[in-house]
Amino acid sequence: MLYLIYVIAGLGAGIVTGLAGLSAAVVITPFLVGICNWHGYEAVTVALAADVLASLLSSYTYYKNGNIDIKCGAAVALTAFSGSVSGSYLGYLFSLTSENGLGYLVMILNIFLGLKFILKPVTGGTREHVSAKSTIKNKKTLLAMILGFLIGIECGFMGSGGGILMLSVFTLVLGYNLKIAVGTSTMVMTLVALTGTVSHFALGANFELISGLIIIVTCLSGAVVSARYANRCNIKKLNYIVGVSLILLSTISLVFNLSGG
Repeated sequence: MLYLIYVIAGLGAGIVTGLAGLSAAVVITPFLVGICNWHGYEAVTVALAADVLASLLSSYTYYKNGNIDIKCGAAVALTAFSGSVSGSYLGYLFSLTSENGLGYLVMILNIFLGLKFILKPVTGGTREHVSAKSTIKNKKTLLAMILGFLIGIECGFMGSGGGILMLSVFTLVLGYNLKIAVGTSTMVMTLVALTGTVSHFALGANFELISGLIIIVTCLSGAVVSARYANRCNIKKLNYIVGVSLILLSTISLVFNLSGG
């Protein structure tokens, strides 16, 4: 039964990563903490590890379809990188005082994210296309880099929410349409997740090999298929699908955890 839960968690995480650039942790962490009774910090570690390859493969799919701004994404990735290191350490300190606190925070955050997708879908920016060679105004670039640093802290701390926050930066601050925003966001989140994973291991997080590999492999499968679908699907439909999925998965996990499994 546990292996089945790992497969479902991995596939679900890969799907939301490929569809909307969300962190794999929005699904994996609630499942592992709420249903499998994992320690919150270790659940976030596995989620970040799965997020690295899932985001990498998703971003490559968007790149092949011309939906990534590499130049600006690299600038934001640099600040997000430093922020994720700090966030990982803060998450470690928090886990010492509240063993499953990270898991609860992620579950609650996911419900609000799901509502946002349904009630106020992200339909994109004002421009139809943004080239990697486009010149971004200095003030907007600086603001995006500052926000990237803060998002890196949040992602390193919770392992969740970074994708949707990064997506908001690229759509609202830089004016990208949704597909370019998702593609560039997943590129940035690849580095952020990698940094967070290494930091978690360095701080002593445990990694269960078999269960971890099951989650990572199924997450990769879900990410590749869903990223291909996302490049062809209607944007509003994607928002609705992801929103409903987040609310259902997080509510089930939260109820499970509060009832004692």
